[in-house]
Amino acid sequence: MAVDWADAKERVRQAIDIVELIGQDRQLRREGRGYKAICPWHDDSRPSLQINPERQTFKCWVCDIGGDVFSYVMKREGVDFGEAMRMLADKAGIKLESRGGKEGGLSGDEKRDVLQVLAWAEQRFHAFLMHAHDAEPARRYLLERGITTDSINLFRIGYSPNSWDWLLQEARQTAFTPKLLATAGLVRERANGPGMYDHFRGRALFSIHDPLGRTVGFGGRVVPGISDDSPAKYVNSPETPVFSKSSLLYALDHAKDAIAHDGAAVVMEGYTDVIIAHQCGFKSAVAVLGTALGERHIRLLRRFTERIILVLDGDEAGRKRTDEILELFIAEQVDLRILTLPDELDPADFLLQRGADAFRTLLATAVDALDHKFRTLVERLGNNPSTHQLNQAVEGVLAILAKAPGPSSGGDSGAKLREDQMLVRLAQLSGLAEPRLRQRLAELRRNAQTPATKSNTEKPQAKEPVEAQDEPKFVRAERWFMELLLHSPELLPEIQPWFSAEHLRRAQHREIFVKACDLHAAGILPDFDRLMLEFEAPQVKNVLVSLDEDRRAKNRAATSEELHELARVLLDRSNELGGPARGVRSAGTDDSTHERNEFDLLRSIVERERRRLGISSPTDGPG
Repeated sequence: MAVDWADAKERVRQAIDIVELIGQDRQLRREGRGYKAICPWHDDSRPSLQINPERQTFKCWVCDIGGDVFSYVMKREGVDFGEAMRMLADKAGIKLESRGGKEGGLSGDEKRDVLQVLAWAEQRFHAFLMHAHDAEPARRYLLERGITTDSINLFRIGYSPNSWDWLLQEARQTAFTPKLLATAGLVRERANGPGMYDHFRGRALFSIHDPLGRTVGFGGRVVPGISDDSPAKYVNSPETPVFSKSSLLYALDHAKDAIAHDGAAVVMEGYTDVIIAHQCGFKSAVAVLGTALGERHIRLLRRFTERIILVLDGDEAGRKRTDEILELFIAEQVDLRILTLPDELDPADFLLQRGADAFRTLLATAVDALDHKFRTLVERLGNNPSTHQLNQAVEGVLAILAKAPGPSSGGDSGAKLREDQMLVRLAQLSGLAEPRLRQRLAELRRNAQTPATKSNTEKPQAKEPVEAQDEPKFVRAERWFMELLLHSPELLPEIQPWFSAEHLRRAQHREIFVKACDLHAAGILPDFDRLMLEFEAPQVKNVLVSLDEDRRAKNRAATSEELHELARVLLDRSNELGGPARGVRSAGTDDSTHERNEFDLLRSIVERERRRLGISSPTDGPG
């Protein structure tokens, strides 16, 4: 039976104390009615993470990260809401099914069985490598590659003997059935007869974990000198209900804290590369699993950082891979840096031969992916490209940019800033005027649209606006409006008939307003606690916590008049910017009167904030 998700969220939220949750891995310091701790997401020299036990929320104003128990686990462990929910439910002893009753074709109990047999297999493989006489060639191979015993233990490296049924025989002493081993990808059915055989025989095994540290699969490497009839040097686990190589990164469970702390992930191509990197102090290194870096990998890494440094082997194949993924990174709005190693070395060989300091120096020289693309195109054109050839290189880069969503298509307001930065860099590299590049990019986007796409873009859409120079005061007014609404949700019916979400400029504010209206229509008071329960996206919860904390710091009740006046200011501003709704004015007021009211209102906002912060007003008044 599918879970009642709303009820389950409330039961889990009530069962988990955020102070206890954060206190499990953070040292807490009492401060007033709340607590503070060192923030895990930036280089925090003094406690910046604030925990509010009354509201059951946390907030770091330095990182602008906040939320509830679900948000904390999502951010700390790099999981989605559903996984965070299950983790907290397990902690609270609350049994859940997934929303659809099954997950990846397995029930919750079946998935746990698969994870258990994989953890058992990891233990058996590792123990065999460390202690069995027959594993001596594998131990020697790993040490020759520079992998220390400490790393073998840390990364749970193992070895499967060159036997057709060693693991199957080991499982006979347990409750694990051959069918379960097959489901977990550990054994395979024979093609020429009945029965099964071990999938990884005769291979050194690199344990693959999910971001939570659970064993989900293995990467097997043939050990030199040991007979094996498989022509493949590397073999991964097959796709299973818990293993998908396009959704996992090797060593992310070890690297995620360093990635969040350093603000960047270092992506390599091999298991050994990553292990040697960690040995040399580069704890934010991860690797793909024998496949190209893809969309799911990027979205996984974006849970921890917006910057990715891709370290490529210094061969022609490594250079070609850059072109293949550049479009994907631009579309995903990720800060991608490229480092190509010299002399056709891979990261492990470079680190072992030239040391950590040399590698650290190289990392600092990693170039922006767009610069790398342009320089690569110019290099292909020769030492002295003609104007025509230079334009060809520019066209190649603009064609990639044109495939990314335009900043005016809604959503992330940072898209325009990122695109502006790219165009500025391209202008500097090419010597062409930035307006000309911008015009050509717009042409390429228009030309790429199909008739169906063009007809869709002609329809009015909710957009994340680009702020004009005079916009910050209206941003403050909108924020104050949302604070008042969150503090006094019973006032919502007074403005709802003539004010709508389209009059708000920030996407998260619109989402919150729409949800508040929906709850009110259902007869539910849309207060802070209820809204926190309704949303799963960490970004929206962060905004809710920020609004709540700011409003409570002011310690002053909202009034109906303030909410009405702020709503009118925002509605009129929306109309000026091409909003869909008509302005609502009080009878007998003209434009000049309304402008004076608007100015007086904004001036009062500034004055109140100055008084709250203890700042004296300048003689020329607020501006």
